[in-house]
Amino acid sequence: MTRRLIAVVSAGLRQPSSTLLLAERLTAATRAALERLGAEVDVESVELRDHGHHLLNNMITGYPSEKLRRVLDTVARADGLIAVTPTFSASYSGLFKMFFDVLDEGVLEDKPVLMAATGGTARHSLVLDHEMRPLFSYLRAAVLTTGVFAAPEDWGSGQASAVSLARRTERAAGELAREVNRRDTPVVEDPYMSPTPFEDLLAGG
Repeated sequence: MTRRLIAVVSAGLRQPSSTLLLAERLTAATRAALERLGAEVDVESVELRDHGHHLLNNMITGYPSEKLRRVLDTVARADGLIAVTPTFSASYSGLFKMFFDVLDEGVLEDKPVLMAATGGTARHSLVLDHEMRPLFSYLRAAVLTTGVFAAPEDWGSGQASAVSLARRTERAAGELAREVNRRDTPVVEDPYMSPTPFEDLLAGG
């Protein structure tokens, strides 16, 4: 039985957080879909609000803290990624963007990514295709066809919108599970095995 690692990155700022709630629902659906395909599943969840200061320091100094490096390595090792952001000013949050700015180059190349977002109105659902998809495409990720957006009305019990959110969640999770299941486990190169020559570092500075 193949063991798969799913990394979950959520950029919610409040507690409780609808962004985190959406991430948890997508995670549960993805785990179930992978298990139906015969895989063993490990999940590593990252709440970016807990790493805000580390991300800012990384942006300023160019070097991650030990705590942040562990998170970045988790994303690098993952077979698939679930990325969820709140919508601010019709785009992803600054904290969300900062995290993907400090990822090592090429980490997301060909990695299956399920993108999702929350917002105060259904009109913000455009953030998926107008903002998030171009970002992950630029990072050369394998972005899934189905993205999931949740507005406040989607959380009601028994309402048509809540049923629709559940269906979209299941569809996206199924896509991620199938993409992950058909791929080999990624091999992450240890950067210390092939360090950048000192001359190249000086030239880059």
